[in-house]
Amino acid sequence: MGIFSRTRDVIDANLGSLLSKADDPAKMARLIIQEMEDTLVEVRSTAVRFLARKRELQRLSETLNTEAADWEAKAELALRKDREDLARGALAAKARAVSRSQEARQELKHVDEEIGKLDGDIARLRAKLSEARQRQKAISVRNQSASSRLKLREQMDDGRLASTRAALDEAERATDELEARVDAYDLGADRLRDEFARLSEDQLESELAQLKIKTGKQQKPESNRE
Repeated sequence: MGIFSRTRDVIDANLGSLLSKADDPAKMARLIIQEMEDTLVEVRSTAVRFLARKRELQRLSETLNTEAADWEAKAELALRKDREDLARGALAAKARAVSRSQEARQELKHVDEEIGKLDGDIARLRAKLSEARQRQKAISVRNQSASSRLKLREQMDDGRLASTRAALDEAERATDELEARVDAYDLGADRLRDEFARLSEDQLESELAQLKIKTGKQQKPESNRE
């Protein structure tokens, strides 16, 4: 059995209430949309039949009006020919045509009323169907968002994430140790360079003193004079 029993149920349906009470809103939305689409097809089919009947009645009414006018013309002709009996028969035929034309117009009026109702129902059904599809999209977006959040939570709680974090910590410790070993090689390097620099300065001063003595710019130390 469907969700709705008739077209009016579809039009008057409170979609929010139906979806909120459903155990599976997404499934319920699909069922509602399917039944609305089926109902819309049925209503349109009914409208097609009424529209076809309207055209048929319009043609019939026009034909009967023409027929009534033709019998009236024949009645006039019969009277001019002094055939009152034929004129009476033509007028009777005219009356039958007029009566049938009036019946056709009366039915046409009823058909027009039904077409107006169907037109309104179709418009409301289409609006309701559009609302249902919008709600279905909203439910789909919410489901996707909830699914993504759930996957993220599962990944955050997964033991593999903890293992990965531990592996990264271990890699950082190994890198720290390697950098420390490199830094250890550089320990004392500055002091060694300073020592060599001082040695070079002492040698330079000694050579400068010897050169001064050689050029007479400086006398030899007293201890060397004999």
